Amino acid sequence: MDADEFFGSHLDRNPILGIFRNLDPGATVEMCERAWEFGVELIEVPVQTPDALPSLRAALEVAERRGKSVGAGTVTTASQLKAVRELGVRFTVAPGFHPEVVAESQRAGLPHLPGVATSTEIATALAHGFTWLKAFPARQLGAGWIRAQLAPFPGVRFVATGGIDASNAAAFLAAGCRGVAVGSALNDPDALDQLREVIAR
Repeated sequence: MDADEFFGSHLDRNPILGIFRNLDPGATVEMCERAWEFGVELIEVPVQTPDALPSLRAALEVAERRGKSVGAGTVTTASQLKAVRELGVRFTVAPGFHPEVVAESQRAGLPHLPGVATSTEIATALAHGFTWLKAFPARQLGAGWIRAQLAPFPGVRFVATGGIDASNAAAFLAAGCRGVAVGSALNDPDALDQLREVIAR
């Protein structure tokens, strides 16, 4: 399944991507379970340092039993991508557009979500065949940035990532994002109620 079909088939059903960073394996699995109960279909475990790999492994083990999709985030080198692919991730995410990661993901046929923060990066990603892009850091870019970029790039499908929670998720979705990456809000009953309203709208 190519990246467009993969991300579209999941995020069009539920626009929330769970992202669980800097949690131990037990806490990561607990958050995964809560996210799945909420209907989240995609979960990202960032692997910016090697000590995050046990948490990714734990998430992948429970995801395999549940038939769920877990990916690795903060993948910035081809060697990282190869390592997490061997663990069995279903997709990868990067904070920026990293040419060697892009090339390796395409060679491996592994759906990849590259990060962008400028018009030039968006154009570069599109030229390489990517239409699903991570808008990062979303809180700093703002929902207005999403609207502005969709004018010249109407075919882009943004996933807002970085500082997204129940208080601003609706603004980014209303601005045209096709997904929002949420972390700790999935552990807060009040925030979950807000997110339910966001999804319903």
